[in-house]
Amino acid sequence: MIFFDCSTAPNPRRARMVLAEKGLTPEVREISIAKGEQLSAEFRAINPHGMVPALELDDGTLLTENLGIAAYVEALQPEPPLLGCDAREKGLVMMWNAIVEQQGGLPIAEALRNSHPAFENRAVPGPLDCPQIPALAERGRARAEAFFGLLEARLQQVPYLAGESFSFADITAFVFVDFARVIKMPVPQSHEATLNWQARIAARPSAAL
Repeated sequence: MIFFDCSTAPNPRRARMVLAEKGLTPEVREISIAKGEQLSAEFRAINPHGMVPALELDDGTLLTENLGIAAYVEALQPEPPLLGCDAREKGLVMMWNAIVEQQGGLPIAEALRNSHPAFENRAVPGPLDCPQIPALAERGRARAEAFFGLLEARLQQVPYLAGESFSFADITAFVFVDFARVIKMPVPQSHEATLNWQARIAARPSAAL
């Protein structure tokens, strides 16, 4: 396998953590978003969507979405399970992963891409040029703040998002919560359950990659 990574971006980090949790070490090729390498002709010949992560399988199949990569890796290496052990858990993992992506990851990205000078005319990932909309940055920050409240409420009830076990949903949330530093929004100090959860995941070897 060949893993197309970007060490500074959140979505490749999610896939990187999944691979590490499973003990898999594919060949890694770094694609620098800062240098625009994801939009180069060379990389778009591999992934026409111009985005990372991407995982090229031994038969040439290309997986370009985190859910696809996680599903493939889970089937390839079932232990330790990251997508749930039974029907109930599997549903909860997928549900919370979707909640985190839509109510956490998207607003944080919206706030960053619509305010940072590096993303001028690049407010949307991929090959399409889109102008920044400052109002979306403000909305993103407001939604991110609401997301932190949602996360705290859930983690006051259970140790991990899907229940008792660490899962892909926790990887997604941990990466996005950590990435919120780019919009200067750390976890509020009053959110003790979230801070405890964050520290437990940060102690895992995969979180250091």
